[in-house]
Amino acid sequence: MTALAPESLHEQLLSRRYEPNVAAVNELCDSLQDAKPGTVVPYVDPMHDVEECRIISLFSNIGEADGSGFITAGDQDAATRLLGIQWTLGLRPEFVMPWNVHPWHVPGEPNGKFTPDQVQAGLKPLLKFLALVPRASVIVAHGTEANRLANLLLKTEVPLLWRRGLKTYKVRSLSGRAFAGSPARQEEFLADMRTAYADAMARTGIARKA
Repeated sequence: MTALAPESLHEQLLSRRYEPNVAAVNELCDSLQDAKPGTVVPYVDPMHDVEECRIISLFSNIGEADGSGFITAGDQDAATRLLGIQWTLGLRPEFVMPWNVHPWHVPGEPNGKFTPDQVQAGLKPLLKFLALVPRASVIVAHGTEANRLANLLLKTEVPLLWRRGLKTYKVRSLSGRAFAGSPARQEEFLADMRTAYADAMARTGIARKA
């Protein structure tokens, strides 16, 4: 059997972005992009599921949008670290879903450190996103900007939040200077993240890998 070229795999994923398990969220991405002409809003990968999602990974999306067109944890090292955490715990993709603090990117221009206004601008999209994932009750906020947005979210008086008993965990970004340090220090950072995700799984009734 001939292996599919990377472009074919990419096209297959994009063609599946409106499948029922992710359509509502990716339609939200389209509407956010339409609201700010000249920007792109990365999609949620179709391996995720709006009905099954219990945990949100909220990323401080510094840098350029990933070429895949989907939300990522950051660079390749960041993605590898997150996958390692999820694999170790047995956290399957249908139970977790990514989102960006500031959903918008300008093509070819990396996002720098977000201003308070840019973080604030991410609040309404985050609330709309949360309304589409009815079983999500935990946010793991990666990085400074995500932590700031989580603080803003908790200060709102939206009934959805207290009905779900929303819990937030504040951890480091998975890449960049936030992850600089010796191998021992980096392992400490990863251990903190594993603890946060493990607690989130216990809180939401997701069984850990035996």
